[in-house]
Amino acid sequence: MQQRRLGTDDGASTGIEVGAIGLGCVGMSAEYDPGQQDDTRSLQVLARAVELGVTLFDTADVYGPFTNEILVGRGLRTHRERVVVASKCGLVVDPDSGVERRDGRPEHIRAACEASLRRLGVDMIDLYHLHRVDPRVPFEESWGAMAGLVDRGLVRTIGLSEIEVTADLLDVAHAIHPVSSVQTELSLWTRGPLQQVVPWCEAHGAGFLPYAPLGRGFLTGTITKAGFEAADIRAGNPRFSPSAIERNQRIVAEVRAIGAAIDATPAQVALAWLLARSPSIVPIPGTKRIATLEENCAAAAVVLPAGAIDRLEALPHPVGERY
Repeated sequence: MQQRRLGTDDGASTGIEVGAIGLGCVGMSAEYDPGQQDDTRSLQVLARAVELGVTLFDTADVYGPFTNEILVGRGLRTHRERVVVASKCGLVVDPDSGVERRDGRPEHIRAACEASLRRLGVDMIDLYHLHRVDPRVPFEESWGAMAGLVDRGLVRTIGLSEIEVTADLLDVAHAIHPVSSVQTELSLWTRGPLQQVVPWCEAHGAGFLPYAPLGRGFLTGTITKAGFEAADIRAGNPRFSPSAIERNQRIVAEVRAIGAAIDATPAQVALAWLLARSPSIVPIPGTKRIATLEENCAAAAVVLPAGAIDRLEALPHPVGERY
């Protein structure tokens, strides 16, 4: 698999080489089709991903919570020298209500990192993201605590994962400690970061890791009607209401037609488009199935002709808000 770089070797930040397609691991333990979670099968997916050249594996303490880090740690333990482990802190789930809240206090960030190291079974986390910015805590304090983890040798590089990250916020962070990567939503039907954030990453040598690069599964062409489990995060998502699903099929139809002309699946077209948009982009699609993993990884070799890219750029906006 072709390689891409997260961060720069400038004396203050250590760049990391990763495969062009990463693996988002949240769905193995939370959020998507929870009734289909199977740790044994997920461990097989992790092992196959390494065989296919995937080197970036994304998790977080809030996934589960905690169980996904344990699973990823188990799956990658014998491949430690070949993989880049990315995790996150800054979101906490209330054990009684299940409601998430932000916690960017320096003491929480330090404690969360140490706990993640234990669950993952590693001495250092390669890439550690501040999962969300806590409005109750000065951002400089939170990011300073993240930088302190690098100084202590607990974390190799740090990044930001925020629903609506801005270039201005990245400027503030980068002045304190280099931002090696940014993780937020980007896909054919969520393009906002292309305006400012992706160009910022290109200019500063940071990687951009799109989560939900396949539109939470919609861009694969396999979702034609509603009917998600109650605990599935798509059950209440406006883009996955029955009417929105029906109207958004026009997007998938065009992606499918483009793929048919170049012998690629809709998912491969959607991922190839992201890779073509910027050398800074490393999509992290998630899956619990080996066949889907293999399909996604093959997207790294898909070359979209100019005409196909023009058609993808002209796709209509989706019906429904992101959240």
